[in-house]
Amino acid sequence: MSLFEKITTPNGKVIEQPLGLFINNEWVKTDSTIDTIDPSTGKKITAVYAASEKDIDAAVAAAVEAFENESWTSLTGSERGDYIFKIAEIIKRDAELLASIESYDNGKPYEAEALAGDLVEAYEVFKYYAGFADKIHGQFIGAEILGKNKMCFTDPTPLGAVASIIPWNFPFMMMAWKIAPALATGNTVVLKTSEITPLSALHLGKIVLEAGLPKGVVNIVSGYGKDAGHHLASHPDISKVAFTGSTATGQKIMEAAARSNLKNVTLECGGKSPYIVFADSDLDKALEWGFSGIFYNKGEVCTSTSRFFIEEPIYDEFVEKFVKFTKENSKVSHPFEKGCTIGPLVSSLQYEKVKKYVEIGKKEGAKLLSGKFHEGDGYFCDPFIFADCTDDMTICKEEIFGPVVSITKFKDAAEVIRRANNTTYGLAAALFTNNITRAHKVANKLQAGMVFINSNGDSDIHVPFGGVKMSGIGRELGTYALELYTTHKAIHVNLALDD
Repeated sequence: MSLFEKITTPNGKVIEQPLGLFINNEWVKTDSTIDTIDPSTGKKITAVYAASEKDIDAAVAAAVEAFENESWTSLTGSERGDYIFKIAEIIKRDAELLASIESYDNGKPYEAEALAGDLVEAYEVFKYYAGFADKIHGQFIGAEILGKNKMCFTDPTPLGAVASIIPWNFPFMMMAWKIAPALATGNTVVLKTSEITPLSALHLGKIVLEAGLPKGVVNIVSGYGKDAGHHLASHPDISKVAFTGSTATGQKIMEAAARSNLKNVTLECGGKSPYIVFADSDLDKALEWGFSGIFYNKGEVCTSTSRFFIEEPIYDEFVEKFVKFTKENSKVSHPFEKGCTIGPLVSSLQYEKVKKYVEIGKKEGAKLLSGKFHEGDGYFCDPFIFADCTDDMTICKEEIFGPVVSITKFKDAAEVIRRANNTTYGLAAALFTNNITRAHKVANKLQAGMVFINSNGDSDIHVPFGGVKMSGIGRELGTYALELYTTHKAIHVNLALDD
């Protein structure tokens, strides 16, 4: 098998697809491969080389060498920013090609989500952190605080060689979220792609070469989480792991980090987010935001508001209208088809998982109002809407990561706050009401890293993203991410040597 393969995507784009590992600015073959599958057909697209522990060691060694020889850290912030901005510009130029391979590999709608969403955000993230690369500085603490003849200054220094482990639902965008702030702060990186959707992130290697980054600054490996991912998280020469994925895997990464060198971790994990609609809401807007909040990206989103809480006076009306709205606004089709809103689930494994939860929901007494699985090729299904649910039902407690929503009713704010918080997760929450006082009071009491008032699923590169409880540790995006890739060294100066 060669290191590259010409792939023609369903929309006719001919792409030179990298297949190898990218280590020290070179493409590398390994002893094993991973097939990547088109979720629209269930057929193989290609195979990529899979990293062994030996390959992970080589990638880490390259990142460590690049950090220690100061080919990256000795650059000024402005010089690093220039490189990062070059990456942004190449992404912008090649957005259609990158979005095409993203949709082909993942199954998300090409036009509405991959191109207009993920690739735009990836460009914006690299551009944003390129601008921050020369604005990272410490503090001066003088004698007026420390006392006569004393001064101190803080020096924000990069952590070293860091690991980024990205998920299968937003591979290219999540790559940008992690790589851009790491580079801006002077770190070097080993990126592990998802074994399910590795193709788009591998293109970063080509972009790095074109942008001219020094050897070893960015290294990319494909591989299975239990092998390559675990070894990377456990590696004693890695100073930090930034991970997005399931809570169960996040726990294993945190354990591996602790058992190795107590490395810094950022974890963005699962969610079971509530969507609360009060009776005084603008119902049409609540329907619209509720639909996008659970069915965007096929429901394969950590922030999906999969638990609907509807106030009793409008419960029946909301449920009836939501079913109608969903049927009218769902176009389940091939992701490259014009107007597609819901593509296939990412894999046969995810397809079977959603099937299992739908059967559990019916068995436990939830009322299925809409949704079916499509027979034939690919992993397609319609959105599933369950009503008359209770909080103890499995579909109301466990993250499904698919287009499945459970709807329950509530009586008042105190009740819905208690029930919304009755979960091990705490990533996001959304609420609809025209009473601004109530909106702020409820938002304040919801246990979530992000709360959306009269909207849903908002994300912006300037705003911190992350959760509480078992939804994760730390924040990505905004200036908050810069803090997580630096350590603040305090340098004390004694000016009283002659006293």
